[in-house]
Amino acid sequence: MNKALILVVEDDVPVRNLITTTLRTHNYKYIIARNGETAVMEAASHNPDIVLLDLGLPDIDGVEVIRRIRSWSYMPIIVISARSEDADKIEALDSGADDYLTKPFSVEEMLARLRVTQRRLAVLSDSRGDSSFVNGRLRIDYAAGCAFLGDEELHLTPIEYKLLCLMSQNVGKVLTHTYITQKIWGSSRENDIASLCVFMATLRRKLESEPDSPQYIQTHIGVGYRMMKV
Repeated sequence: MNKALILVVEDDVPVRNLITTTLRTHNYKYIIARNGETAVMEAASHNPDIVLLDLGLPDIDGVEVIRRIRSWSYMPIIVISARSEDADKIEALDSGADDYLTKPFSVEEMLARLRVTQRRLAVLSDSRGDSSFVNGRLRIDYAAGCAFLGDEELHLTPIEYKLLCLMSQNVGKVLTHTYITQKIWGSSRENDIASLCVFMATLRRKLESEPDSPQYIQTHIGVGYRMMKV
């Protein structure tokens, strides 16, 4: 697996040094941004494979950085933040973050999250050789890595797109929370299942004309989700 180029967005010097030393030790390439405005500029200039983002930045909030990057790119964003409240995690994930690590964190877990994200990127790349998928007005072009509802392209985050592909490849089957989180995050912890619920909610808002009466993705309470044949 080729090592990714990582954009490290962190203003705290000891934490930034810990992250960059770990990346360097494991032969990752990285670039550094010490504030939000620089982070957006570096993301646009270097197109990194993955962003490691602190939320408490000295100029603009990290959530605003996520929103700005998401306006033009689906590059994976892993938040590393001292904010541990569910509301903070949900806001970051709803804004387009792909993963969330709470400080203090272990470098082993950070490296594991990077590996999972790289595997997900590899799967998305491999899927481009497959055929397209059509279900009612929904069309997924695996080759181009995009999805459409009617004539309109769906603007999905990498996680939302991966979820949609996973569901489309198992039409009619109930996929359990454990199965989905293992496929998407490579683990099935309580936090992963909570994140899954958030991402499914945002995916539905983009996919369903009436999210409370879903046409495509059905919830099986306490079990998982199923894509229905339209």
